[in-house]
Amino acid sequence: MKQNIHDYLAELEDIPGTRVYTAQRARKGYWMNQFAMSLMQDENRARWKADEKAYLADWPMSDEQRQSILDRDYNRMLDLGGNIYFLAKVFATDGLSFVQAVSTMTGMSVADYQAMMLAGGRSPEGLRSKSSGN
Repeated sequence: MKQNIHDYLAELEDIPGTRVYTAQRARKGYWMNQFAMSLMQDENRARWKADEKAYLADWPMSDEQRQSILDRDYNRMLDLGGNIYFLAKVFATDGLSFVQAVSTMTGMSVADYQAMMLAGGRSPEGLRSKSSGN
């Protein structure tokens, strides 16, 4: 029996610690990602650094999206439609490397995160499903 696309996409939300960037997330985070991409221009980075709240006010996104950006809560940004490759412009503007920023998303130190990744990444053992608990 062929699986309904909506059921299939819903199953992706069951993967612990992973946010699959779906079309739904892309639509939800469009303006957040456009904001992030705007930071590629020097004059926009200067405006952002001068007054983050004022700069974000120019973008038609939700208050929750704005707050997640101000809090530098990258996991929440992903939940709200952010794309990690676009959000990289935010942490690069803050002077963080990809490893430094992503380690904050795992609750690990930079050294521990880097060691885990050099050893092959997260173990495939352990929690594989939020709903089933295994």
